[in-house]
Amino acid sequence: MMSNKVKVLLNGIVTENPTFVLLLGMCPTLGTTSSAINGMGMGLATLFVLVCSNSVISLVKNLIPDMVRIPCYIVVIASFVTLLQMVMQAYLPDLYQSLGLFIPLIVVNCILLGRAESFASRNSVGLSALDGLGMGLGFTLALTLLGAVREFLGTGKIFNLTLMSEDYGMLLFVLAPGAFIALGYLIAIINRFNKA
Repeated sequence: MMSNKVKVLLNGIVTENPTFVLLLGMCPTLGTTSSAINGMGMGLATLFVLVCSNSVISLVKNLIPDMVRIPCYIVVIASFVTLLQMVMQAYLPDLYQSLGLFIPLIVVNCILLGRAESFASRNSVGLSALDGLGMGLGFTLALTLLGAVREFLGTGKIFNLTLMSEDYGMLLFVLAPGAFIALGYLIAIINRFNKA
């Protein structure tokens, strides 16, 4: 029998994966996954904000009046995104440049606000942090996998390691339509395994 903490952690990775099961956060999923490193970078950035914002929201949930809870959640999330943005700009300028506008858009990612409203505002700090970690890991794994598939099919590389000649790559998968095609096939494969 799994403990409650393990269930909360695995929930975001497997049963309620934000990308492959709940289909949340599609804008960064489709926009940043032209390579595995971009997908992983965006996923880890979101993971950081999820864990921190879930923890803080769980801490202050009883202090926030019901009428202003959503704006307060957005302020907490925006604070961590701003911190993340400054750290990335200082220490990871290439990744920051590559992800561009999608970093500040983490503030309005429905995964973060959804987890704040449905989980962090109703549970302890520890469970809320685990929920953020599970959802963040699930999102990171999904974006990294999608980025790796697109990068491999488009350029023959994964994490910039050449696995096949670029001559065999299909440019379509590095472009926007390739994101939809690759995501659709990955969701179909995952649904097939989940039903088996």
